[in-house]
Amino acid sequence: MDVGSTGDTSADYFSPDGAISRWKFTVSRQYQHFLDKTTPHMLRRWIGSLIIACIYVLRVYLIQGFYVVSYGLGIYMLNLLIGFLSPQVDPEIQELYDGATLPTRGSDEFRPFVRRLPEFKFWYSITKAFCIAFVMTFFSVFDVPVFWPILLFYWVVLFTLTMRRQISHMIKYKYVPFSFGKQRYDGKKASAESAGHSTD
Repeated sequence: MDVGSTGDTSADYFSPDGAISRWKFTVSRQYQHFLDKTTPHMLRRWIGSLIIACIYVLRVYLIQGFYVVSYGLGIYMLNLLIGFLSPQVDPEIQELYDGATLPTRGSDEFRPFVRRLPEFKFWYSITKAFCIAFVMTFFSVFDVPVFWPILLFYWVVLFTLTMRRQISHMIKYKYVPFSFGKQRYDGKKASAESAGHSTD
């Protein structure tokens, strides 16, 4: 019985389906290895994405079409941007349970800002979206005739309203979605506070 099962396994291994699954696994592993290697090179990644975006914009400009695809790409990027600027735990929801999760006073404990959408996933999603949109420009079925200034105006209005709501949320809960280096221990301030406590 074991010999038969081993024979079936070896037959599956050398079958066309087994070869395809092995090839897919190898390609996905190499692709993931490439992504892991690009993780620390943030500036180079974003420069590459900017080049891809410029190629897409140039193609849309030259063929004068695919405005609906570009509009959908813009809406998707706006959604990604909101996730990138938002904290992982919404302070408005967390406040209902156990108070604010982010420091609101100088005496509060420092807590680093944790994004809902990390930088790498933000970059990867944008780059993948531009690549998919670029491929879609080669299929005329996606070239829906539309008056593009209306789409552009609607996207600008949507972007303005969304960002204004996001900025007001940031001001209300006093958080900044960008870190400017590690917060350092201020010895002078601490010694002044300890001197004030000793005099008391």
